[in-house]
Amino acid sequence: MQRRAFLRASAGIAASAGTAVAGGSPAAKPVRFQVLMFEGVEEQDFIAPVEVLGLAAKLSAGAIAPPLMVTTGAPGMITCTYQTRVEVPGGWSPELADVLVVPGGGYHLPPSGQPRPGVRKLMRDKEFLGRLAGVRTTLAGICTGVMVLAAAGRARGRTATTHGKAKADLAAHGATVVNARVVDDGDLITGGGVTSGLDVALWLVERYAGAQVALAAEEILEYERRGTVWHA
Repeated sequence: MQRRAFLRASAGIAASAGTAVAGGSPAAKPVRFQVLMFEGVEEQDFIAPVEVLGLAAKLSAGAIAPPLMVTTGAPGMITCTYQTRVEVPGGWSPELADVLVVPGGGYHLPPSGQPRPGVRKLMRDKEFLGRLAGVRTTLAGICTGVMVLAAAGRARGRTATTHGKAKADLAAHGATVVNARVVDDGDLITGGGVTSGLDVALWLVERYAGAQVALAAEEILEYERRGTVWHA
C-alpha cells in the first residue's frame, strides 16, 4: 500500500473511532508559530515552513494560527541569501508564540573566508542568544538554524540533527547527533538539510493538528515527507 493511502486510511480509522491522532485533539486556542527572519536567511529554509503552516492554518479548523515572520529586533526589510528582499512586519515576541521556527543560512563561509550575514552573525549576538536560552517556547531548527539554538545552549544534552556539513559542530556543542531527516526531542525539533523545512513543518502540522490535516497539506503541495521522524 502506498504511504499516502496508508496514512489516509489510518487517519480515517482514528477519526471514525473518535480517538485523537498525532498531536491530539485541537487545542482551545490555535497554536501560534513565529518564523525567525534575519539578514542572510536561506530562502528555502524559511519559505517552506511559512507555506506549509499557512496552508495548515486554512485546513485545520482553528487548530493552527497563520504563521508570523519576525525579526530578532525591530521590524523591517531583510535581504536573504540569494538577494530576495522581504518585509518583516514584527519583532520576535516569545510571549506571543508557542513555537519559534529558526531557519538557517550563511553558516558556511564563502571561498574568500570572510564572514557574511546569516547564522554566523546570530551566533555572535549575545543579547539574542541570552533571550533564546531562557524562553520556554518550543523551538524548531531548520538546517543550520539548529546551530543558533546550539549556540544558545538549547541543544546540549539533547538529540538533534542539522545540515550534514555542520553535524560535527553540533556535536561539539554537546548534542547527540542523529542521522535522521527530522528529530523530535519534545520542545526541541530539528531538521537536517535545506529542504527539510518541508518535512519539519509537515511534522509540526501532524503533531499539533493531526494526521488528517498533514495529509491534506501533502496532497495540495504534491509532496510526500522524506524519512522517519526520530523521537527521543
